[in-house]
Amino acid sequence: MPVIRIEPVEDQASGRYALEIYYPADADRPLVTTTPRYKSAAAAEQDTIAILSAAANNPPPEEPASNR
Repeated sequence: MPVIRIEPVEDQASGRYALEIYYPADADRPLVTTTPRYKSAAAAEQDTIAILSAAANNPPPEEPASNR
């Protein structure tokens, strides 16, 4: 079962796409809505994948044991 749902939505005023992020995936309303900055739904989806990939492949440095 998916934990989150991400959907591109077109802004009628600008013609650009925003992202709506739903958590949990079956939520009725988005938890986060971005500004409409993408030229297409595909561009929005590709950028989302790139952002998630970059974050997953570059975790923050581990905190030293003395600070835990």
